[in-house]
Amino acid sequence: MDGYLDNIDFEVLMETVLLSLRVSTSAVVIATVLALPIAAIIATTNFSGRKLIIIILNTLMGLPPVVVGLLIYLLLSRAGPLGAFGILFTPTAMVIAQTVLLIPIIAGLARQIIETLWLDYSEQLISLGASKASIVSALLIDTRFSLIIITLAALGRALSEVGAVMIVGGNIDGVTRVMTTAISLETSKGDLSQAILLGIVLLLTVFSLNLIVFFTKEYIERKN
Repeated sequence: MDGYLDNIDFEVLMETVLLSLRVSTSAVVIATVLALPIAAIIATTNFSGRKLIIIILNTLMGLPPVVVGLLIYLLLSRAGPLGAFGILFTPTAMVIAQTVLLIPIIAGLARQIIETLWLDYSEQLISLGASKASIVSALLIDTRFSLIIITLAALGRALSEVGAVMIVGGNIDGVTRVMTTAISLETSKGDLSQAILLGIVLLLTVFSLNLIVFFTKEYIERKN
């Protein structure tokens, strides 16, 4: 057991874990701020092409991470339109890629929850003469616990993602190496001890998020 632990660089491991949490949490916060208003507007507004937008949104929920990584890479590369910012192969690029991945997931799931509540209370809210902004705010507040579950699930999705962050981050040691890319690298190098420990940390992190989601859901059901 001591020999096993001797092969593990705990300082590097901690840096990798913290970077993973920082990148994924940042992406979830940004994606949530952008996705929830989109979801609320789609859920509470009838307009031409609404069904098509919902179909597109649901399709984007299954967007392959490597495709997102490639698109962001093309945008941020020196030949791309955003190349002048020089943020390719940085944590910022990784946050952008994960945000793009998460926006349709959060928006698609939130739209379904908000729309269900809207169908139940739309007539009452409209009869009270509430403004659009007030209606959206009320629906978001009323569904807050369900939306928390969605964001926590999105965080677990972000932490487990490897394709997009590998492409735009470059898996640079001490700069853009997160848990998933580090596991891939250590496995290819044959350093299984480091890879296994990182895998355990990742599993425990995702498991903890699922525990929070479970108990939050239980709380909502008891409240209702």
